[in-house]
Amino acid sequence: MNLISYLLLFFSIILSGSWVFMFKKISSRNLKLMLAFSGAFLFALTVTHLIPQVYKGNAADIGVFILMGFFLQILLELLSEGIEHGHIHIHKNEDSIAFPMGMMLGLCLHSFLEGMPLTQKLDEESTGHSLLAGIILHHIPVAMALSTMLLESGIAKLRVIIYLALFAAMAPAGALFSELIVSVYSGEIAGFYNKLMGIVIGIFLHISTTILFESSEGHRFNLMKFSVIVLGAGIAIFI
Repeated sequence: MNLISYLLLFFSIILSGSWVFMFKKISSRNLKLMLAFSGAFLFALTVTHLIPQVYKGNAADIGVFILMGFFLQILLELLSEGIEHGHIHIHKNEDSIAFPMGMMLGLCLHSFLEGMPLTQKLDEESTGHSLLAGIILHHIPVAMALSTMLLESGIAKLRVIIYLALFAAMAPAGALFSELIVSVYSGEIAGFYNKLMGIVIGIFLHISTTILFESSEGHRFNLMKFSVIVLGAGIAIFI
């Protein structure tokens, strides 16, 4: 993965999270539309590009790793409170140190794992670019939700910036860690990456389907949300 990709991963979170500082708060409607777009993109990317990729060759046990990723995300959300799919829980009357730590731990582990497969040499270069785009699109509304939650919970702006920077560093750190493993690993690299990608696919499936189900009110999609979902899925299919 080149330097530009690392910078995009980092600064997409910094810039989108900083948006809340400038404009105080993103509307719930706009956040839901952004989440719906990113969820549809992630789901279509996973189904049309990533799953076919990991099932090529000898991948008899890959389904186990997909399930592991799916259930791992459920465990991570016990810490992160579901901020990965836009849940904003205000904690004004709780300890301002204890509250963010658990949430940040779950969110950072989630982001770190997502970043690890980015260094994989995929059969099609466009799939790697689509994976990078999917992670960035997923992280943009999450960064906005994170800034909103922290600021409205009474956390000082400097600490919010530090938390944003920590979150922004996790996906690049995961990619770097993956490169380190590959540099010292003498076994079958493709097998390692397939299992890793299987875990990330499970995470993506959980995140994207949760976003899509929760982006409707009363299980009804209005025309705007439906259009955004179709657009997100269509872009993921054809890029």
